[in-house]
Amino acid sequence: MAKVESFELDHNIVKAPYIRRAGAETHEKGAVVSKFDLRFLQPNEDAFPTGAMHTLEHLLAINMRDYLDGIIDISPMGCRTGFYMITWGEPSLEEVRNALVKTLEIVGKTEIVPATTAKECGNFRDHSLFGAKIYASQVLEKGISLDPFERII
Repeated sequence: MAKVESFELDHNIVKAPYIRRAGAETHEKGAVVSKFDLRFLQPNEDAFPTGAMHTLEHLLAINMRDYLDGIIDISPMGCRTGFYMITWGEPSLEEVRNALVKTLEIVGKTEIVPATTAKECGNFRDHSLFGAKIYASQVLEKGISLDPFERII
């Protein structure tokens, strides 16, 4: 049976919000792909409502690319506590955090959620800008740790 990196993580001892490098792989031709755990909520204690998470997904997908090169994808976690981000190369945790902070600040100022028509979105009815703003604000207030096992002040 294959091992899945995120299933090896002890979700009982991490302290959200945090950013964690969840892995990096180098292709035989030299290309590097990195995976990041962008954890907003404490595992097994809280979870995003789907509308807020869906809206955050749209806003992260569009705005993070303005502050961090090489983003391939940002996808919600099934447990609804954060997002996985896949990038080309190996951006530092500090670079990722800086891009995420700038993006969450934009969420707080956003008036219209992009790509929310039936043509652009597979579940266009399920969005909550109000909820996205609340969660973005909470993460900014708590601060984003680069070590999931300790909280920053």
